[in-house]
Amino acid sequence: MQNTNAKRQLAFELISGVSGLLLALFMFGHTFLVGSILAGERGFDWVATILEELYIAQPTVVIIFALFLLHAASASRKIPAQLAERRRMTELAKGLARAGRGRPSAATELSPLQSHIESVLWIWQVRTGMVILVLGSFHLVLMALDVLTPLFGERVGIEAATTLERERAGLWILYAILTVCVAFHTATGLYRLAVKWGAGSRFRRETLRWIEYIILWSMLGAGAVTLAVMAGVLPAPLAGLMGGVP
Repeated sequence: MQNTNAKRQLAFELISGVSGLLLALFMFGHTFLVGSILAGERGFDWVATILEELYIAQPTVVIIFALFLLHAASASRKIPAQLAERRRMTELAKGLARAGRGRPSAATELSPLQSHIESVLWIWQVRTGMVILVLGSFHLVLMALDVLTPLFGERVGIEAATTLERERAGLWILYAILTVCVAFHTATGLYRLAVKWGAGSRFRRETLRWIEYIILWSMLGAGAVTLAVMAGVLPAPLAGLMGGVP
């Protein structure tokens, strides 16, 4: 029985890790593609049209939606299901935060409390995962409707006019929350995945954390600028490249 349970847990870990890695790689590409709005509406529509005419966008939406649900299902076993467990998780987070405020001395440098960073990262990864499950599902359904049906907009497919109209109607707030959660969840997930599967034996934890911070702040920075352009707060800085609408 124990052997069967261990195999099951290993399978869940593999599915969760591989699906998470694939989603993280997709998010890097997604950040770049959505960033085409920096070249104005014409730049955004040009990229969207290429992806749709080459039949890249249509299967990608379906595949990513399936991968998203698979990752959520395989990783959900880590989410405390009972209220009492959630309360204990919150208390643990507060306790670890208090423990981490003090500057470690030489005597306490090897204390088990030094693992509080790892635990806090896990706790916030669970929390951001819950938010992503809700807002990410909404976004994927909306994108599927855009790519596969003419329900919104003037044609089947993603178009800048419809996207900007949604953002400027207030949807940018939800996407701002989603951007922060996705950036943290992606960066932390890759860090924890690297540590879990042995990268810590080749690289120091501090090096892996620096990589995590670079990924986090790069995604946050790119997301913030993109959202600011979509919300109409900033003009498209690269619109002149396409000679199009700013």
